[in-house]
Amino acid sequence: MRKMRTFSEYLMEVLADREEAIGFIQALLEEYHAFGSTTALLHGLRTVVEAQGGVSELADQTDIPPETLSKALDNNGTPQIDTLGTILKAFGCKLSIEPLEAASSTESAEYSDVAD
Repeated sequence: MRKMRTFSEYLMEVLADREEAIGFIQALLEEYHAFGSTTALLHGLRTVVEAQGGVSELADQTDIPPETLSKALDNNGTPQIDTLGTILKAFGCKLSIEPLEAASSTESAEYSDVAD
């Protein structure tokens, strides 16, 4: 008989892999961009942190006290951008800026009108 696992157990196993964790973080950020749910973003980041060894391990990698990391990943707050950047860096990611497709084409048209 095959042993059944919960989705949470499966997710922890998958996210223990660094590349899978990075892909999951990318999906979290895309979802945050689309829907603006800070709660979902922070919950997902906490899941990745746990799968990658927990807050203590992340604190060792980032030189940020565990209490500060726990508070940054808490649903009651929003992490500062430098803390989020440091957490992402520990997972091998970085924050970046990309133009919105609709905004970039609109801005391009505006700039071409100015140049004419």
